[in-house]
Order: sequence, then structure tokens, then C-alpha cells
Amino acid sequence: MILFISDLHLSPRSPGATCLFRQFLAGRARQATELYILGDLFEAWVGDDDLADPLNAEIIAGLRAAAESGLKINAMHGNRDFLLGAGFAAASGVKLLNDPYILSTAEWQFVLSHGDALCLDDTAYMAFRTQARNPEWQAALLAKPLAERRVIAAQMREISEASQRDKANPYTDLQPAATDDFLREHGYATFIHGHTHQPAMHDHIVDGIHVERWVLADWHEERGECLVWDGEALRREAILPEQRA
Repeated sequence: MILFISDLHLSPRSPGATCLFRQFLAGRARQATELYILGDLFEAWVGDDDLADPLNAEIIAGLRAAAESGLKINAMHGNRDFLLGAGFAAASGVKLLNDPYILSTAEWQFVLSHGDALCLDDTAYMAFRTQARNPEWQAALLAKPLAERRVIAAQMREISEASQRDKANPYTDLQPAATDDFLREHGYATFIHGHTHQPAMHDHIVDGIHVERWVLADWHEERGECLVWDGEALRREAILPEQRA
């Protein structure tokens, strides 16, 4: 069994979602063989020298415990945590994946992505993405003191939130023609992604071939969600707070 999640946006401002994720790692996730985190596990990641931050340490400890239990955990960068690096991977036991990533099982083939690279109609974001994924830009940012990077991350979050408030729909969807080209390029594999916070299953007809596109849900304080592959079909499964006696 394989589980897929994305867009948890964990931060000190989301203690409920953090608690849900810790419970998920200690419970439901361990019933699977693999877990794929398709970006934005964290609301912000300012560098692998911030591992000792209390929230980061808590999440890393949960990931490490789940990995040591036998769960294979894979993650890719999102638009919020694009600075996750080898230090995080070593501390957490998580394998970092390229985006996109082809997942081939005995039964089916999937192409996995955060999804933001196909939001071409959001030109302002695409310009930022090009900059943020530039190794030289990242190196210059990581060369700044940790405290300064935390301030920069907070400012970037404020700018993003202000921009979203000005939009009728704050989350731009994938550009249709680019998405069809992407599906064609990757062999018409079933496409799983996050980023848009618009969970759904879309049917695409590309060159006469039916292709499914599954959009993962973002997590909230009282509810998360995973997509489950059981070897035969995909299905959504809610992640809810544990009932306390």
C-alpha cells in the first residue's frame, strides 16, 4: 500500500495540523509500505541549519521514527520548502525526489509532482519560481545568517498572503495545454500532484487516451487527507484527530 500527501504547511501557527501529522506518522502511515510527500510539508524551510528549531525537530523526530519502523518515506520540494536539503534528509530518514518523479509499481505507473511548475497563468509566481529554484540564488540566500533568513521567510509569507487576499480564487490551477503536454511527455501515466488546494480527480483525453489527474488535498487544523493506492485503485482517506478518552 502506498500513501500520498501534500500541502500540510506545518508551522507554529498550525499546531492542530502538526498534531495530526504526528499521529498519522505513528499510526496510519505505518500500515503502508511507502509514503510520498509531494511538497509543502512545511510552511517555510529556511535551511538545514535550522534542524534544532522546536517544530522542525518535532517533525523530523516523527519522520525518523516512522522510517525506522520500516516505512519508506519520499518527499519532493514545494513552493514553500524548496530549501530542504541533504541535512534534512539525513536527519529525518526521508529520500528527496526530483520533480517530476515517475513511480512504477507492479500494477500501474504514476507521475508525481508538486504541480506548481504547470501553473503557467500565474506569471508573477512563475517568475519567483524560476528565481527560487536557481542554485546560485539559493546559495546566496543560505549564506545569510539564520535569523535574517527567518525574517525573509516571514516577509515572503506576508506578501504571499496579501496577494491571495486580493484574488477571487487565490490558487491558480494548472494550465490545460501544458498539462496535456506533460501527460504526453510522461507516457500518459496517472498524474498525482498538490499545490492548488483544489482536491479533485480530473479526466484528461490526450491523443485519444484517457488519463486521470488526482489533486491532493491541503491539510487543516482538524482534518488532513491522504490518497491511497492499494494495488488496484486510488481512493481518498480522511485523517482526523484521535478521540481522547
